[in-house]
Amino acid sequence: MEAKPKLERANFGTKLGIILATAGSAVGLGNVWRFPYMAGQNGGAVFIIIYIVCVLVLGIPCMTSEFIIGRHGQSNTASAFRKLAGRSPWTLIGYMGVLTGFLISGYYAVVSGWCLQYLWASLIGHLQGDPDYFKTYFAEFCADPVRPLLWLTIILLFTYLIIKNGVRDGIERASKLFMPTLFILLLIIVGCSCALPGAEEGIKFLLKPNWGAINSDVFLSALGQSFYSMSIAMGCLCTYASYFTKQTSLTGSAVKIGVIDTVVAILAGLMIFPAAFSVGISPDSGPSLIFITLPNVFQQAFATMPIVGYLVSVLFFMLLGLAALTSLMSLHEVSTAFLHEELRITRKRAALAVTIAMGVTGVFCSLSLGAVDSLKVFGVALFDVFDFVTGQIFLPVVGFLTCIYIGWFAPHKVVRDEYTNWGTHPGRFFHLYLFLVKYVCPLCILFIFLHQFGLI
Repeated sequence: MEAKPKLERANFGTKLGIILATAGSAVGLGNVWRFPYMAGQNGGAVFIIIYIVCVLVLGIPCMTSEFIIGRHGQSNTASAFRKLAGRSPWTLIGYMGVLTGFLISGYYAVVSGWCLQYLWASLIGHLQGDPDYFKTYFAEFCADPVRPLLWLTIILLFTYLIIKNGVRDGIERASKLFMPTLFILLLIIVGCSCALPGAEEGIKFLLKPNWGAINSDVFLSALGQSFYSMSIAMGCLCTYASYFTKQTSLTGSAVKIGVIDTVVAILAGLMIFPAAFSVGISPDSGPSLIFITLPNVFQQAFATMPIVGYLVSVLFFMLLGLAALTSLMSLHEVSTAFLHEELRITRKRAALAVTIAMGVTGVFCSLSLGAVDSLKVFGVALFDVFDFVTGQIFLPVVGFLTCIYIGWFAPHKVVRDEYTNWGTHPGRFFHLYLFLVKYVCPLCILFIFLHQFGLI
């Protein structure tokens, strides 16, 4: 009988690697796609101000809590909860986190594949036409039984090649390349967008608050965006924290990642809204902003400079693909670490098994959008079912239970020791952190949950 391999726990090699890899987990389509259209629908600058406050009172404390669990456990998300909670029912939170991350990865890989398709279409000059052309192009592509699956396969192969090489040679090395590239691309497109005639109105919309726009919907939307855009409750943060060294400052890392996440989101707004206002397109275009509205915006905005418009379009979808890939890497790692450690199989086998499983899930999700009508649940496409179940049920539930456990039931000494690095870091904000995790964060998450169903 073949002996199971002895597992050696890996760690990130540098402080920069820790920040870039974990920031890459948080920075994804939620920042580059969801944040701009949410800001557009909720008053622009006012939404951003409330969002920043929500990151401080919800995002960073929740992220720190997952860091505490992950680093204390030094293992995958399920095992980390098991080591901290023993045989209590709280261990189920870890398994729910792993399941949530896997389910999200299935349909997220599909959307990531769309980004590659649009990058290719930009390169070969297919993203040209009137507004109706872009609507038809997107609808026909989603309903195609072959092309989305081709791009799904390609993005998953990219992810597999990174994950199979481990923490330092795979995730950390890729993050050190991808994240700076992402920032450079962002800054280039922001510069081009802000230089357009009439762009001032878009900048003003994003940076000058209209306090009259504040209402409960704006507040709750900003609260929800801060929760989702920082990859909370997906198992990603907990898994990555298990690779942190004992010298890593958990709160310091959470603050730095929160800042990076917010800066990227604001830059994404500065990339999109000046160009949109320049050609008279409404800033509240909604989820269709990226794949339908923006190609039209770039075409109109740079009509007198078609070469610049072409380059901006290519760079934008390259940026989108990188953002999708960094988040997909972390989602993949959640399940890979789980299989690698729970089944005690090699990392390469675990990564391959997860890639195949994600591919199968992605195939069904993709085909449900039009190619195969039978892949629906009560008339709703399987893709949308996965999105609804994970985004509106699993994420809030896992996040809520994590805060309740850390705040009320986890061993106080463990939480304090991890927070202060065993007394080597100042713990002057520890009581504030504990107050937020005990009372404020659960209440905020409960509001998010109820608001999604129109109950408040």
